[in-house]
Amino acid sequence: MEACIEQFRMPRYREIPDVGLYLDQTVKYVNRYLAPLGCMEITSSMVSNYVKKGYISNPVHKQYAADQIAYLFFISVAKSVLSMDNIARLFDMQKKMYTAEIAYDFFCAELENMLQYTFGLKDRIDEVGTPEDKSETKTMLRSTIIAVTHIIYLSNRFACMQSPEENGAAGHIAPPAAP
Repeated sequence: MEACIEQFRMPRYREIPDVGLYLDQTVKYVNRYLAPLGCMEITSSMVSNYVKKGYISNPVHKQYAADQIAYLFFISVAKSVLSMDNIARLFDMQKKMYTAEIAYDFFCAELENMLQYTFGLKDRIDEVGTPEDKSETKTMLRSTIIAVTHIIYLSNRFACMQSPEENGAAGHIAPPAAP
């Protein structure tokens, strides 16, 4: 998993397709990027539900734009540690301070930063964004990402314990074979 984490990179806002993606394309796009993390996946019905409940705006001509896709990336990651109501609160806080592009790119950089630190690929946590930005929004986002990266780390480690091949390599005692 460390190799996957070391290579993991979220698409930045300007790299998200600006032509508009249909629902199935959007779901595949988001899931493809998040697959290396092993625990976050969205479905078409989830996206439709997020639109219906107002967490993301309605698609235009059934196509999802960069803003909506960026929000879906965040929802997909944050839903493992936050309720949808709290995710919506974070969105409201973010919209008062930052553009969607700035907020999303910060989220990407912070997620990559915390994943590498949590998996022991670097010795310190980098300061992401501007040092003078000490907003509650930034602190809450970092706290969310810390929680998410710890869940990803623990899920990975527990999964490794279940695999006999990886148990031997990691020094764990493999469970006895079934008779």
